[in-house]
Amino acid sequence: MNNSIGKRLEVYTSKRPQEVLLVTVDVAGESDQITIFKGFSSSLMRPTAFDPDIPIIPNDAKIICIDRVASPYNPQAPRYIQQSLTWEDMQALLTDVGV
Repeated sequence: MNNSIGKRLEVYTSKRPQEVLLVTVDVAGESDQITIFKGFSSSLMRPTAFDPDIPIIPNDAKIICIDRVASPYNPQAPRYIQQSLTWEDMQALLTDVGV
């Protein structure tokens, strides 16, 4: 399995389809917000590549924070499960589901 940050988060959401992850990242000095749901990623601020093999979160990206939101995601009224998780916090959740 590809152990990139993005792929691990996608697998997590496949195993927890009741959750949407909102990931804020810094890529080469530019911020981006990415939604991850049921194994798929999409940028909210940039065009997303049509090819799912092109990572949305590059390996050199810095995770700023991760929010866990209940599905279905409504941007006007998100139902947060947890907010402002660090990458270290998220790694514990990934371990819990075997990712």
